[in-house]
Parts: sequence; structure tokens; C-alpha cells
Amino acid sequence: MAANMYRVGDYVFFENSSSNPYLIRRIEELNKTASGNVEAKVVCFYRRRDISHSLIQLADKHAKELEEEKENPTETDLTDKQKHQLRHRELFLSRQYESLPATHIRGKCSVALLNETEAVLSYLDKEDTFFYSLVYDPTQKTLLADKGEIRVGPRFQADVPEMLVEGTTDDRDQSKLEEKLWDPECPLTDKQIDQFLVVARAVGTFARALDCSSSVRQPSLHMSAAAASRDITLFHAMDTLHRHNYDLSSALSVLVPAGGPVLCRDEMEEWSASEAAMFEEALEKYGKDFNDIRQDFLPWKSLTSIIEYYYMWKTTDRYVQQKRLKAAEAESKLKQVYIPTYNKPNPNQISMTNGKMATVNGAGPGAFHAAGGGRACESCYTMQSAQWYSWGPPNMQCRLCVSCWMYWKKYGGLKMPSRAEAPEERTSPTPATNEPRSRSHVPRQSNHMVPMRNSGSPKSSMKTKQAFLLQATRLTKLARHMCRDVIRLRRAARRPFVPINCGAIKAECKTSIIQTVSTSQFMQLQCVVSLPESRPMAHAPRSHRTAGLQTPPPRRLLSSLPHGPHGMLGKRSYHHHSTADLERRSGTREEGFLPDI
Repeated sequence: MAANMYRVGDYVFFENSSSNPYLIRRIEELNKTASGNVEAKVVCFYRRRDISHSLIQLADKHAKELEEEKENPTETDLTDKQKHQLRHRELFLSRQYESLPATHIRGKCSVALLNETEAVLSYLDKEDTFFYSLVYDPTQKTLLADKGEIRVGPRFQADVPEMLVEGTTDDRDQSKLEEKLWDPECPLTDKQIDQFLVVARAVGTFARALDCSSSVRQPSLHMSAAAASRDITLFHAMDTLHRHNYDLSSALSVLVPAGGPVLCRDEMEEWSASEAAMFEEALEKYGKDFNDIRQDFLPWKSLTSIIEYYYMWKTTDRYVQQKRLKAAEAESKLKQVYIPTYNKPNPNQISMTNGKMATVNGAGPGAFHAAGGGRACESCYTMQSAQWYSWGPPNMQCRLCVSCWMYWKKYGGLKMPSRAEAPEERTSPTPATNEPRSRSHVPRQSNHMVPMRNSGSPKSSMKTKQAFLLQATRLTKLARHMCRDVIRLRRAARRPFVPINCGAIKAECKTSIIQTVSTSQFMQLQCVVSLPESRPMAHAPRSHRTAGLQTPPPRRLLSSLPHGPHGMLGKRSYHHHSTADLERRSGTREEGFLPDI
């Protein structure tokens, strides 16, 4: 019951994806929506895998500097496995808030500021324990050191000098030492000091009455008297007494010089109403982070002025009123919420059959199986597990055992580095969504041997293939016709896995082309010689074309089709028809070639 009860201030795991690691957040508020659901306003923490590579190098440099400053560095004593797992425990705090459904909480964890006096190895010994030392700004993409570190160690200790022997002189620089501002053994009595302070308050009230700006801020006499009774007036009066060696007459003359009474103001009077409103807004957003308040809201104010105003502001009625309002709001908000344990099956569980989990999955602590064709766990390399989970890109088909899967979900990495972890550090594994992922040219495998992601729908378990087109070159198309005896297309189609001797095909194709070129040249010369004897009329010479594919011409080889050559548009002219008829009647056909005159 207590483990499932979550309160404000708890560090918890949130799940936003079934395959991604958990999000680590700190609960700031628990609000109930109009629909009756509970939403948690949380502070975001980021892992190393969530920030850029340049910022990771900066974080490693900062950690190395901190390790070098220690008296007994322990980083060199850690093994490679411990260093690898220690990176999974490092987080980065941010000032970013977000609202998440409380039903997505998956458990509690512990996050602490990196303690320099504690051994780093102690974080590995504790379960669900993380640490942080830097603040990450997701909008500006910057890393800054956290201001809340505990200053423990020799760097923050004062060097106390030895006590001087009586009679020896002090050689130290007196200007660097503290200056006495009040002597408790002064000759004045307490009554005389109180009377002088009353006179100082009266002078301060009169000075505010003469000042135009003060009369606007404090229009009544009571407000002016209250402002004159603040600590700044009393400090000025006691400092005046000390500077004049506690001489009352001399100190009174200084309180009211020739130019008029002295007006002493503190930060409460110096700040305007708009500046006070901006300060309250910044305090609501950043808390007591005065550096951020000055940088984002009040850059014209000094850090000393802001801190002084804060502690004076806490003494006002405005602070008491806001404190009461916040207490009333806290009473109306939820202080805790009960979230039952999440027991739904993960879509990344590997099943033995399509769409239905195998009976050995979750059958008990002693039920082990080796689903996935005998592949080992990607992290611990074990071959047996009560349940397997698909992990990584789908084309790699990696899997994790139960313990390594929980380690991945909590710490965002594997126990040991693997071949698939490099891309996983930057890109999360592909979740099992409703739309299928396309894979290029994946061979068919049996459903009993291929692990399928069980997402509850048959569509997600289908293996779709991307269509592709093999476009042959012209020379390849020609080789299919010229080298039919070598290729044997029907036989090669029945045996697609038997390799084809490409060297023999190239040699045969080259020989056929050379023979075709020499035969065509001979036929052209013969036609030129016999043309004047057969016909007295001269005709324009035409290039010889082949009647079939067995002996193609040397140029425009692919244009020679089995039905004989035609014109540019596949049509025969009248001259071509008349020439063909004459040759057919005379019977002039030599070696299968028909001269086209």
C-alpha cells in the first residue's frame, strides 16, 4: 500500500512509451481535473541520452575536474563496467515543468545532489538511485553548475593563523581586517543611547515629510514614522555615535547638517511597486534562486540589493498574506494519490506464435524458453529467460531478458555495451505501433522461428516488403538473346540461387559482336559492287538490317526485332516494299541476310 502511494516531493518513474526508458520526474503538485482524473505537475530530469554530444563532453569535463580536486580520487579504481553503468545513474536537473497523467507512474526512485564526500561507487550499490550535479536548460541547450552544492572540504575552510605572543607586533595588512563599528564598553548609558535613537527616528520622519517622493509613497504620518523606525535609521544613528567617539552633541549636529535632515532609505523604500510585483513573480517561478531572478527579471538590480530586499520583504504583511493564500491552496490540493501496480503486458514481449503469447511466457519462475531462434540477450548474453523483449531497431532483431529489460527501462542503457547500443543512445527503439514498418527485401521465415511483436492486432504482425524494380541495361538485354545457349533462361529461372557465370557470357557476347561486325562490313561492300550491275539507276545506299536476333548489326543493336527492320516509326515506305518484292522474285538471299536497298 505504501509503495503505491505517491506524495508531493517524491521522485518517480513515468512511462511515455512502451519501448523507451522511463522518464524521471519530481512531483510538485497533484491536481484533479474536471473529468475526475489526477494530473501531476512535475519537474523534469534528463538523462545523458537526452542531451547533445557536445554537452555530454562538457559534463564529462566537469566531472573530471571534480574528481581531480578530491584528495582521494576513486574514478581510477572503477572498472569499465562500473564506469559504463555509472553514466546511466547521472541525471541533469532542469527548470522545466510539465503535467503528466498520474496513471503513467511506474514506481519510485531516489535522486540526490552529487555529494563530493561520498564515494561514487555507493550510487551503484543502491537500487533506483540517481545523482545530478549540473542544471540543463532545454531551450537554451546549456549546462550550468547547480548553486545548491554543499561546500564541504578544505577549499571552503578558513586558514586560522597562530596566536601572537604578547609583545610582538602584528605584520598583517590592517586594511584587510574587519573594522569595529560599535564598542559595547562605551561611556554612554543605555538610556542615553535610547534617547539618541528616538531623536534619530524623529529626524527621519521629518526628512520624509520634506521629501516629495517619500510623501507620495507614505502619504500619512503613521507610514512615514513607521518607515523612519526601520533598521536603516537605527544603524545610521549608532554608526554616527561611534564615529564621533560617543559624543552626543557632536553626533546630533551631524544628524541635522546645514542642508537639512539626513534621509536614510533601505531597499523596501527604494524599490517601486512595479519592481516589487516583478520580484514576487520571479520568486514564484524560481524560488530563492537570486541569480536567475536577477538575470531574467531584474538585471538593473545588484545581487546584494535583491537578497536584502527578500529578507526585508519577509517581514511585511504582504509576505504573511501570500503565505496564508498558499496554505489555503495547499489544503485544497491533493497531498497524495494511490496508483495501483501496472500489470498490463508490454507490446514488446516476444511471442512464439503470431498474435498469441506462448504458454511458457509467464508460466512461472521455472519456465524458461529460448525464443527467437536461439539468439542470446543483447546485454548479459544469457540464453534462458522467463520472458524475452524485442529491443533496438527492428532490422537488427535484438532481444533482452527480463532483468536486462527492467534495467533498460529504469536506467536507459544496457548493463554492458553492445553492437546496437551506439544508435540506441541517440534514437529510441522502434515501438510496436499500429502501423507496420516496411523492411527492404527480407527473406521469408517461418512464423515459429521469427519473434513477432504482440501488439494485439494482426496488422502489426504482418511483414510488409518494399517494392523494387530491377532495370537491365541495353547490353544485358542483348546478351540474353545472343547467349541463349550459355544462359539457359528457363533453367536459371527455376534455380534462382544458382550463380550464373557472368565471365562466360561476356566472352560469348564479345565474340558474337565481333563476328557480326565483320560480316556486316563484308555484306555492305558486296552490295555496293553488285548494285550497278543489277540496276542501272542509282539509289541511295541504306544500312543493312538483320532479319532476326541471331546476328544483330553493330549499331543500334536493340532496334533489330524478330519481325525485321522498319523505318523510324515502324512503317515501310513504298520504295522499301518494291525493293523487297524484286529481291524476293529474283531469289537473292545470301546466308540469311536480306540486303535492304
